[in-house]
Amino acid sequence: MDTLSHALWGYGLFGQRRWPGWALFFGAMPDLISFGIFLVMRVLGGDWHPGSPPLATLPAWLFMSYNVGHSFVVCGVVIGLVALWDKRYAFVMLGWPFHIVLDFPFHSYKYFPTPIFWPISDFKIDGIPWSHPLIWFSNVAGLVVLFGYRVRQKRHG
Repeated sequence: MDTLSHALWGYGLFGQRRWPGWALFFGAMPDLISFGIFLVMRVLGGDWHPGSPPLATLPAWLFMSYNVGHSFVVCGVVIGLVALWDKRYAFVMLGWPFHIVLDFPFHSYKYFPTPIFWPISDFKIDGIPWSHPLIWFSNVAGLVVLFGYRVRQKRHG
């Protein structure tokens, strides 16, 4: 799924009461620590091109950071430790596992299947790419419904 949608889902579900910026961040964070950093490096280096870069052109660190950011194991440990410290902070971080939930059925083996149990297992699903029109329009419709609900909630709350 696209990073903007992930950020909006994080905000819409977990950032309405406090720390909306952090909810946006954690919704998008798994992509930001891999492709976001890579994008900034490419732009600053004057070597940016639109579209998905070929796998062969990607540095090894990007694959590792993608695995770290897209693992329920890693995010569960991190959020669990934060929850021991302060549950309020852990709640706003729930955009991170929701990001993974949205990614693993919508990434195919062809381009970054989601390693949901990394480093314990290399299990991945050959999903329907999020760019498929049915998936993409469903995502947009879901965001419209979510934010429509939030607007209505604020008016009547």
